[in-house]
Amino acid sequence: METEGFEQIDVRVLTVEDYEAMVELWKCAGLPFKSKGRESKSMIEKQMSAFPEFFIGAFHEDKLVGVVIGSYDGRKKGWINRLAVNPAFRQHGIAQRLIRHVEEALEKRGAAIFCALIETPNEESVRLFRKMGYAAHRDILYVTKRESQEV
Repeated sequence: METEGFEQIDVRVLTVEDYEAMVELWKCAGLPFKSKGRESKSMIEKQMSAFPEFFIGAFHEDKLVGVVIGSYDGRKKGWINRLAVNPAFRQHGIAQRLIRHVEEALEKRGAAIFCALIETPNEESVRLFRKMGYAAHRDILYVTKRESQEV
């Protein structure tokens, strides 16, 4: 349990009952939220049903202050998604704990490579992942094709 600056931070697997708190945290942390895409309640519920251990939250006095979602497609690559920590709780090791927890969950499923996409500019996240042993790959171009901008 983390005690740096806060009485106690508990890390646990999230449930669909935590959905609204996750959305509020993403918004508070400045992450984009697309309610008709992968972050819709129905999609989160479906993902949680298949991989409950990939939805991890950090709580301070029963309030969600950090969240991370993992994903794995069975090909040795695990993805770290939607990492967010309430700005008032940053710089206390919460994001590092969440990353370690999701790495462990991904590893148990068979992941040997851990990846994260960071939208620029977000130097704070880049520094965090580098501190945790991740390497930036500037030679990769990420492309998407979407049904609409809402997904």
